[in-house]
Amino acid sequence: MSKPALMRHMPQIAHVDVNCFYASAERAFDPSLEGRPVVVLSNNDGCAVTRSPEAKALGIPVGEPWFKLAPRAKEWGLVALSSNYELYGDISARVMELLGRYSAWLEVYSIDEAFLGVKGTPAELLALGREMKSAVRRNVGVPVCVGIATTKTLAKLANKWAKNNPAFGGVCHWDSVPAEDRETLMSRLSVIEIWGVATRLTKRLNARGIHSILDLSRADPVMIRDRFSVVMMRTVLELQGTSCIPMEEERVGRDQLIFSRSFATAITTAHDLRQVLSVYGQQASARLAKHDLQAKVLTAFAATSHFNPNDTSLPSVCVPLPMPTADPVILTRAAHALLPLIHEGVKYAKAGIMVTDLRPTGNQAPLAVFENPHEERHIGSLLEDVSRRYGRGSIGLGHAGIRTGLDWTMKRDMLSPRYTTRWDELPLVKAA
Repeated sequence: MSKPALMRHMPQIAHVDVNCFYASAERAFDPSLEGRPVVVLSNNDGCAVTRSPEAKALGIPVGEPWFKLAPRAKEWGLVALSSNYELYGDISARVMELLGRYSAWLEVYSIDEAFLGVKGTPAELLALGREMKSAVRRNVGVPVCVGIATTKTLAKLANKWAKNNPAFGGVCHWDSVPAEDRETLMSRLSVIEIWGVATRLTKRLNARGIHSILDLSRADPVMIRDRFSVVMMRTVLELQGTSCIPMEEERVGRDQLIFSRSFATAITTAHDLRQVLSVYGQQASARLAKHDLQAKVLTAFAATSHFNPNDTSLPSVCVPLPMPTADPVILTRAAHALLPLIHEGVKYAKAGIMVTDLRPTGNQAPLAVFENPHEERHIGSLLEDVSRRYGRGSIGLGHAGIRTGLDWTMKRDMLSPRYTTRWDELPLVKAA
């Protein structure tokens, strides 16, 4: 078999990542933001979580609090926007649906990135990468970069290179780049730049003389396994071209689910906190039902602000459930076990629930006397279906369905229209 024919049958992995996703999603519907510095803020308009290239050029670091940026925003021409999760989720779904047309082997890794299994010669793969990049930009309106290689780790590295080197035009096929150029790049990048390597691990690697990605790629995999972990050994093998991290159809946390958020306005009564816990309990039920899981333990907690010197209260309660369940009523009642521990008048800034000891639905059939009628009627999945179609807050059981008293919900004073998920916020197009 000739070399081109052999390469055509060798599987490759394409990593597609949306550039500055939140800011790009905003620009897709508001062209006036093009060329202007834009930051998208975290929950309760706290700090910058996404920066457009123009905002990065101003030296704005990720995580910079908005109250520090606000005084100079007018001087810089800086545009700040609240996180529009409804818009971002819909844009993400459109991007992933479009990418799925190019491969039957698609792994949605996060809201703004995906891996695809692809085959072809280097020229064919480069053409495919450019076609995907163009299609997403044309049909969804957001820019992406594409990295293609024999392993996931190298594909992410190729994507990073394509994003930061204009010569690639946003698409890099790792094996098409001369080996000496690849080695030069890896020698210049610290190991902290590699997928899965954080600050603490970087310090440990540095202590063993491994400073650059090139150093790590030349390390002995067995030594890395013995000194660090099997996961780190896989990273080394991936850098050497051996695929060790398989594609996954769906990434689902199997250990625990957490529903928690800081409040826009502090809660001072158990009555108001009851609604918060009811909402979270039913969100947990819907998520468990979506992934065919049941929980055996629920933990509910609340906390005052670290910056509040007058009040300090950190109540929590762990509730073993009578059986593995996703029943919204049982989960909500279990969450309400926290209420007797709440001190009236204390300003609680955060609350949440965590469900653990997760098991596949039907793994343990209950006795007839312990059967949950709400699970038999699939109430949890019904809540998820209605919420997905009509939006969060469109349905709720008991206190979670109360329409008043929502001052605790997330602060989003600079929210852009939810162009694709609300009828009354659809974009208007005027023809001259």
